[in-house]
Amino acid sequence: MYKVGFTAGTFDMFHVGHLNLLNAAKAKCDYLIVGVNSDELVTLYKSKLPIIDVHDRMKVVDALEVVDQVELMENLDKVDAWRRFKFDCVFIGDDWKGTSRWTETEIQLKKHGVDVCFLPYTKGISSSELVEKISNNNKDEHIC
Repeated sequence: MYKVGFTAGTFDMFHVGHLNLLNAAKAKCDYLIVGVNSDELVTLYKSKLPIIDVHDRMKVVDALEVVDQVELMENLDKVDAWRRFKFDCVFIGDDWKGTSRWTETEIQLKKHGVDVCFLPYTKGISSSELVEKISNNNKDEHIC
């Protein structure tokens, strides 16, 4: 069990995959800090603006009982996040395990005594898939 855990994400169109990640993270730490990526940051790395504004996304995440602290994230650098929040472990979905980005992140965080815990990714749901479904459903509707 970790004292302080950290995870970050977009949390756009909040869904059960997000909830599963946060519940699993909280089960492994006493205090869970959740970073919510800024609209500008999301636009930079996903090349699209989130559907839900960052302040509203932060309110949704903050309302969850398993979340102890919510922070605005302006970059993806987990060492920078560690310097700000001094967590013992970063939690991330296991779909990232073995990627060059997260292999390097593990190496860098280990230098500070921080673990990376890969949690089960919820298959079959993502904000991008939800947007696609909504878009496709709207195409099928007839406007009279």
